[in-house]
Amino acid sequence: MKYTDTAHGRPFAKDPAVVFFQNAYFLYYSLTPFGDGRARDGLSMGIARSSDMEAWSKVGEIGPEQPCERNGLGAPGAVVLNGQIHLFYQTYGNGPKDAICHAISDDGMHFVRNPSNPIFSPHGDWNNGRAIDADVLPVGDRLFLYFATRDPSGTIQKLGVASAGLDSGFGRSEWTQACTDSILEPELDWEQQCIEAPATCRVGERFFMFYGGAYNCSPQQIGCAVSDDGLHWQRLDQHPFLSNGQPGTWNASESGHPFIFFDDDGRSFLFYQGSPDGGHSWFLSKLQLDWKGGRPHVPEHPGS
Repeated sequence: MKYTDTAHGRPFAKDPAVVFFQNAYFLYYSLTPFGDGRARDGLSMGIARSSDMEAWSKVGEIGPEQPCERNGLGAPGAVVLNGQIHLFYQTYGNGPKDAICHAISDDGMHFVRNPSNPIFSPHGDWNNGRAIDADVLPVGDRLFLYFATRDPSGTIQKLGVASAGLDSGFGRSEWTQACTDSILEPELDWEQQCIEAPATCRVGERFFMFYGGAYNCSPQQIGCAVSDDGLHWQRLDQHPFLSNGQPGTWNASESGHPFIFFDDDGRSFLFYQGSPDGGHSWFLSKLQLDWKGGRPHVPEHPGS
């Protein structure tokens, strides 16, 4: 699988999120601005649909509607709850004021915004108030919301977590920040100054988080961490779980911004983005994970 979107003038599809809904797979992703001065010239989101997760057809776009989205929106996280798709995404272009928004859909294509958007931004002296790269995971009677933020100087990207009741409407008043400091921040050389794009799942009694280490095309590579409660995390390894590709390959500049998807048959797939040219063009791909010894493993030839 290699998917991109050329509708806005260059190959560009980033930040994947995938669900299975009404007998089809839906892929949500960030879509580049047109770049030619059109009125809607901020980041937006694309929608693609597939019957097999290999061949994808674009079926729609999600552009700004609410005042908080006027500069753009993107980086979706998606989950199916009670027969609806819940999309959690970020505002774009507002620096430390970017925050997480929420919308729901009955058909996978048309979304109704939460009237309290934006629904979440973090507090505390460990961050600058920004929240991006939403990922959500049901845990008991709560929905955990993982997000990326930055330190007060706006230099270091790191992760936090909040939660809301699964029976809530996920409005702004429903969220409780579940950390008083970052749950994961860059420490290893290859992570440089950035950990972002959390992608979480639960396998057995343990939680796993895939994440993007280093800023885009630095190169960003994918790491993996593990937790017993979804709140306290430690790395599985000191090395990238999935590295960027060799020179000349589609992901030579980056393998980043992961999303973990479990199909109904139990197979798990890691979706991620790649760039061959320092971020001028972006593509999405996936690989099927092996789970041996209770931990994930990359196939021998990923993305080939």
